[in-house]
Amino acid sequence: MIKEDFKLPVHLTQLISSEQAYQYSIVPFDIENNTIIFKSHNTSNTLKQELEIVLGKQVKLIVDSPTNIKQALASNFRVREQGYSEQFNYSSDFLEKLLATAKHIGSSDIHFEIYEEKCRVRLRLDGKLKEYFIIQHNDYPVIINKLKIKAGLDISEKRLPQDGRITVKTSAEEFDIRVSSLPTLHGEKMVLRILSKDADHIQLSDLGFTEKELYTYKETIRKPNGIALISGPTGSGKTTTLYATLKLLNDEKTNILTIEDPIEYTLEGINQVQLKENIGLDFSSTLRTFLRQDPDVIMVGEIRDAKTANMAIRAALTGHLVLSTIHTNSAWATISRLIDMEIPPFLIASTLNVSVAQRLVRKLCPNCKIEKSVKDSDFPEQFIIPKTLNKHSIAVGCNTCYHTGYVSRKAIYEIIPITKELVNFIKTNQLEIDSYLQSEGIATLKTNAVNLVIEGTTSIEEVYPLLVD
Repeated sequence: MIKEDFKLPVHLTQLISSEQAYQYSIVPFDIENNTIIFKSHNTSNTLKQELEIVLGKQVKLIVDSPTNIKQALASNFRVREQGYSEQFNYSSDFLEKLLATAKHIGSSDIHFEIYEEKCRVRLRLDGKLKEYFIIQHNDYPVIINKLKIKAGLDISEKRLPQDGRITVKTSAEEFDIRVSSLPTLHGEKMVLRILSKDADHIQLSDLGFTEKELYTYKETIRKPNGIALISGPTGSGKTTTLYATLKLLNDEKTNILTIEDPIEYTLEGINQVQLKENIGLDFSSTLRTFLRQDPDVIMVGEIRDAKTANMAIRAALTGHLVLSTIHTNSAWATISRLIDMEIPPFLIASTLNVSVAQRLVRKLCPNCKIEKSVKDSDFPEQFIIPKTLNKHSIAVGCNTCYHTGYVSRKAIYEIIPITKELVNFIKTNQLEIDSYLQSEGIATLKTNAVNLVIEGTTSIEEVYPLLVD
């Protein structure tokens, strides 16, 4: 029998492709003396001989039930998108197959890592990393050098970090990959961020706003001037929210300029500039130039320092709408961050239209989630369990969700429009506003997270960090 959790080690799953696994209904179980041992419900000599021809290795077949085989396939091999094959029009070496495969299964990042005992490739899916390939030590430098050449990096420089970009073209699409190398103890680690050029599918209404939040947010970004800031950690979907906002504002009457690092989507009708700090093209200097370009809307990829923050304030004061992101834990903490950058509170109060915080939460698979009664031990110690939360859903895992228990993600938001009352709070540097938010019916990240648990959309485990005070 295949082991109970149906998870196989990477050195076995990479012996065959997903197409081969599903086509022949086989699961690699072990490898002995260059003979691959497969589990299958069909152990005929015909299948054995065909597999030996296809794989170029000796094959041994061991019988297992169709149910076990089906579950093991779903747990270890992702089904490709319809119409997608591993046969590409361009060169079919390992690296190019990996890049296109990662894009098609919805991976956001690819990690190439080298250690003393092994080298591996991990892919990030729905926010979580999973090991996909083991690479031989002598092959690893070859793959890294190929990546460096494709990204325009210096292959002789192994002591310093480097950044580059790759454009991948397949018969179906074209997409960009941001490349970052980092010297580590045993060699260079490489991380590839997959960037989508297609922004057609991004709509504000599909991201996760409640009806009230969407109305509030749209009202604030329709103002002709001021600043809208979106906060959250890396990978929380801030940039996607910004692009969806730009799509809403984009029309022939509006001049929109953006400065980004990197440009993740291309939008027709919007003037997008790629940050190049090595030649002095940084956020603050580009913003200064933007003000001479007769803009209506300016998008700054990120407010990283006081210089950029001051330029954004200046742009807002001179009659422009400025959109940007900032790294803080909550919508109101953005105010503290700007004050820490030595922005005078009265300037923040007079220019900030709305402060938004967001997170991405994995959604439970509707086909396999199960309900359980709520226990105090499921929650952080100081958390007060709402009376409406009697049961909660937990992740189980099935063929549909590849036995992860989750399918895709949605954003949750905390949206604070800057009202007259909040203007006074900012000017007097009052940073405790919980009672005000409650009186205005403004949902915090914690409130929205709990609501998703009550609805059965996600699990307590997934939102646990947001429930800790």
